[in-house]
Amino acid sequence: MKPMTIKSWTAIIPARGGSKGLPQKNTRLLAGKPLYLHSVNQALDAGAKRVVITTNIDDILTTQHERNVTAIRRPERLCNDEVAMSPVVIHAIETQEIEGVFVLLQPTSPLRTVSDIEAAVHLHSKRKFDLVMSVTQQDSSILKGGFLNENRFKPLVDSGYTFQNRQNLPYVVRPNGAVYVADAHWFLENKGFQSDSIGAIEMSPESSIDIDLLEDFMACEALYQSTQPTGSTQ
Repeated sequence: MKPMTIKSWTAIIPARGGSKGLPQKNTRLLAGKPLYLHSVNQALDAGAKRVVITTNIDDILTTQHERNVTAIRRPERLCNDEVAMSPVVIHAIETQEIEGVFVLLQPTSPLRTVSDIEAAVHLHSKRKFDLVMSVTQQDSSILKGGFLNENRFKPLVDSGYTFQNRQNLPYVVRPNGAVYVADAHWFLENKGFQSDSIGAIEMSPESSIDIDLLEDFMACEALYQSTQPTGSTQ
C-alpha cells in the first residue's frame, strides 16, 4: 500500500560548491544529469509542493528551473567545510519563509528512492517524533569501542558489550544522511536536529552510499546503472 501523503511539504536541497574530496561533485554528471538534479526530481516525484536549493554554485543559480523549484544564494559565511548543516537549513527556512513540514535531501545520496522519502514523510505525519531520518545498518562491533582518557578506557555504551562476541551484539544502525523530515517551526525553535524524539526509516547499505570521493561516485554510478531497466535513457 502506498504511504499516505500530507497536504504540503517543502524540500530543501543543500548544494555547496568547493568540495575538497571531489571537486564540483554536486554538478558532476551522474547518468547524464547533474548530481543535485537527481534529488530535485526525487523530491518532486515524492510530492514536494516546493523545492528550495541552497547553493553558492553559479551554474545552479543561473539555471532555469521548474516553476516550483527555487535556487537561493547561500551566504559565504555558510559555505566553508566547517559549517554544520543546521545553520544552512535555518537560513533557507527564514529567508524563504518555509512553513510546515520540510524534507532535507542531500545531493550526495542519489540512490535513495521516492519510496524512502514517502516513508519518512508518512512516519513524521503520525506526529510521534520531532524528527524523522533515514538510517542504514552499522557494524555492531562499534558497541565494543570506547574513549581513552589518560589510559583509562570508557565504554561508548556499556562495558558488557566490550567483551561480547560480535555475533551476540544487538543490531545497530546509523544515520546515512539521505533524508531528514521535520517541522520548520520546531526546527527554528530547537535550533537544529538534536532531539530525544527521533524516528527512523531504514535504507539498504547499497542505497545509502554517500558521495565524498571519486571512488564513491564511481560506485554510485555503477549501482545506479545496474538498477535501470534495459534500454532506459534516464
